[in-house]
Amino acid sequence: MRKTISRALIATAVVAATAALTLTGCAKGGGGTGTSGGQLVMWTHNAGNSAELSAIEAIVSDFNKSQSKYTVKVQAFPQDSYNQSVTAAAASKKLPCILDIDGPNVPNWAWAGYLAPLTGMDSTLSKFLPSTVGTYDGKTYSYGFYDVALAMMSRKSTLEAAGIRIPTVDQPWTEAEFQQALDKLKASGTFQYPADFSTGLTGEWWPYAYSPFLQSAGGDLIDRNGYKTADGVLNGAKAVDWAKWFRGLVVSGDISAKSGTDPVADFVNGKTGILYDGGWAAEQVRAQFKDDAVFLPSVDLGNGPKIGGASWQWGVSKTCSDSAGALAYMKFAAADKYVAAVATATGTIPATDAAAAMVPGYQAGGENAIFREFSKKFAEVRPVTPGYPFIATTFTKAAQDIINGADPKSTLDQAVKDIDANQKSNNYFK
Repeated sequence: MRKTISRALIATAVVAATAALTLTGCAKGGGGTGTSGGQLVMWTHNAGNSAELSAIEAIVSDFNKSQSKYTVKVQAFPQDSYNQSVTAAAASKKLPCILDIDGPNVPNWAWAGYLAPLTGMDSTLSKFLPSTVGTYDGKTYSYGFYDVALAMMSRKSTLEAAGIRIPTVDQPWTEAEFQQALDKLKASGTFQYPADFSTGLTGEWWPYAYSPFLQSAGGDLIDRNGYKTADGVLNGAKAVDWAKWFRGLVVSGDISAKSGTDPVADFVNGKTGILYDGGWAAEQVRAQFKDDAVFLPSVDLGNGPKIGGASWQWGVSKTCSDSAGALAYMKFAAADKYVAAVATATGTIPATDAAAAMVPGYQAGGENAIFREFSKKFAEVRPVTPGYPFIATTFTKAAQDIINGADPKSTLDQAVKDIDANQKSNNYFK
């Protein structure tokens, strides 16, 4: 089940997200209702994810039973077609009242006029992990029941046999230490590759997984002071150093330029010594290695470890004809017991401390509490700009070109030109 969750969490349909950028003019203003026969319609991407869908349907059932004024009706779509369905509905002004959104897309959908701000929830949402609350232009538009965390995974016995220090949250591996660890694992002759960075995965995985290394090195996808340019942060000296490091891992044989289609299986089958992947892999890794499994913070490339933040979240459409009813549901669903229920169903990080105490493994001292600690300390949300879908695809192409041998500086320079042109052509999304 968690393998299915991982694909849902990281495999945003980038083409569809980019389409949202070009269709936004059709969505502004106007009025679909989001209602059907007195019901509040809710859309979700979870048609192929029975565990999460069941948890959401249980919340809806409780809400419908709790009062007689509103009735929410769930309509589930396949993950692969969900974004296309939303953009098409927005263009024809037929969005539902309540819908889920992949966190990085919230600014684009808010700017496009798809979403209405969530009002009267500041106190409740202040208890949520920051990465689970979607904001744009000083307003809150969404919240999620969970997040996920990236981690380095290995075996205690593997690291100890090679004389490698086991890193902690307070003392992660430095770049030099990480390289020494890779060198020792390579020298052992035990593994096909010392590490697997899951480079065979596609779509949103690339900015989600690899831009945190860029940020740890001191660069970023765009200058977040105004979101007007990527110059100096995506192609500056620190960004180029990151690119050389990333490419160097392939050149030295430490990772594959394109890993297998199931890097978790490759790791548990002994092909690699360290796996860089999401917390969703923990169940499979523990099943194989039991107490020998260790889950470690990401490497510190100079500015502390960084990991991607924000997953699927919920919001209210701007064109909903009964926004009071939709907001009533949103407030109802934000209760800790429902956060706990969805996080339990998905095997992900509960968004609130109170919910974490209810979820086996995420309570204080639990075997999964380490992932919540990683999220609290290291999560970096992707750039909060409507231009993010374009930034994501541009970075993905650049990173893939670099890892396959393209010149780091010229490749990043071109990415900056493309991103800057897109931001400017959209009047910086004002």
